[in-house]
Amino acid sequence: MNKVAKVTIFFWIMKIIATTLGETAGDFISMSLGLGYYVAFAITFAILAILLFFQIQSDRYRPVLYWVAIIATTTAGTEVSDLMDRSFGLGYAVGSLILVAGLLSVLAIWYYRDRDLSVYPIIRKDAETTYWLAVVFSNSLGTAFGDFLTSNLGLSYIQGAFVTASVIGVVIALHYITKLSDILLFWLAFIFTRPF
Repeated sequence: MNKVAKVTIFFWIMKIIATTLGETAGDFISMSLGLGYYVAFAITFAILAILLFFQIQSDRYRPVLYWVAIIATTTAGTEVSDLMDRSFGLGYAVGSLILVAGLLSVLAIWYYRDRDLSVYPIIRKDAETTYWLAVVFSNSLGTAFGDFLTSNLGLSYIQGAFVTASVIGVVIALHYITKLSDILLFWLAFIFTRPF
């Protein structure tokens, strides 16, 4: 009955691959095709909405559908981050704060409704819908953070990768040496595997 991928080392490997594909697809649509951020946003969110409709309507976990939906969330996340910075002129720092507020709001609603934020297993459609909203905010936030490192702080892509890898390393260490919530650590890892 579970609807989402089990969180294992393979989950994180697939997540990094999916986010790389999503970033590339998002930049291809908006920049390489020259469609701009508004049109790219509309295209990627239409595709995302269709994929999530089928994902949420599915009666069980379907790996291909799930991971294509993850790629779509990262593609849409790229457009959200770029739209907020380049079209709305908010900058990556302000955009990141808005996305943090959005993510915290989604998680608060989820917790208020279910008294639980477990990401596996997810069975009910309402919990899955909230899960996907949190995924979209997380991927958008990860993109904005990565862009902030390179655009605002002037780090090279290699240096940015080292920063995000260091954050991921800290999250892994916290998982093994502290009693911090695995759910908190999951979302931190989910955000920071995006810019990595």
